[in-house]
Amino acid sequence: MIYLRLWHQSLLSVLPKSQLLAQWRELNSIFAKEDRHILINYIYDYSKDDLFAYTQLVLQEMRVRNVNIRTVDKMERYFAEGPFENVTHPFVHHHNDEYLEICYFNLKEKFIRGQKDFDKERYEALRNMYEALE
Repeated sequence: MIYLRLWHQSLLSVLPKSQLLAQWRELNSIFAKEDRHILINYIYDYSKDDLFAYTQLVLQEMRVRNVNIRTVDKMERYFAEGPFENVTHPFVHHHNDEYLEICYFNLKEKFIRGQKDFDKERYEALRNMYEALE
């Protein structure tokens, strides 16, 4: 079963590497098949500008962490009709404070349950970021 989620953009920098990599896979699945799932259906209520801006944020974080991006073919095909408007807060009505809280507690549970690549240092960074945004 596929569980798609686009993490709140404020949390991208503190995601464990496995969540960041999964985010890229999930985006590519959207690019290839326009997946539908209860956790991401909202993206289709927005213009592609929002998904493009969000994708750029994910790619930027991957570059910061020196994560190798093997292919962008699906993304390039999906966004071929660009250019796109600059959106500073993608999915603004959905990626709100409540969604930030949902994502935070989802990640907190992953830490508590012992996700292997989620060390105490990354969790503290997550917690500090969340508390600063409250």
